[in-house]
Amino acid sequence: MIEIPAAALSAHNFAKHLDFLSIGTNDLIQYTLAIDRIDDSVNYLYDPLHPAVLRLIQLTLQAGRGAKIPVSMCGEMASDPHYARLLLGLGLTEFSMQPSALLEQKQAINSANVIQFEAKVNRRIQRGSPEQIERLLTEINGD
Repeated sequence: MIEIPAAALSAHNFAKHLDFLSIGTNDLIQYTLAIDRIDDSVNYLYDPLHPAVLRLIQLTLQAGRGAKIPVSMCGEMASDPHYARLLLGLGLTEFSMQPSALLEQKQAINSANVIQFEAKVNRRIQRGSPEQIERLLTEINGD
């Protein structure tokens, strides 16, 4: 389970010894940004679109592809249709979510043109600010 930055940064080293990787976004975001998502005084800083978070997700997906093993994602980010196209553009193909999120997420995924998003998403994540990534999300979601 990739839930801390060190695991994401080292995934390429140990992926070849594993059958799969799973990204736990709730903890990965919390530990990457040093933000307690439960603490109301700071949880507004909890940002799934922070470039550091997205880069760690990207590195984990690349490690899985390099080792030819599946990478799945669980957590709130995997359940949110707002992020579906961004995650597909990064190369995520396995989403784990609560049954209540399934229909809406399935619709978002089925209506996505993954090839259209891949180059755009990967290019912008490399050098984008949170604001630029939010604009990208608006653009690819057609909002």
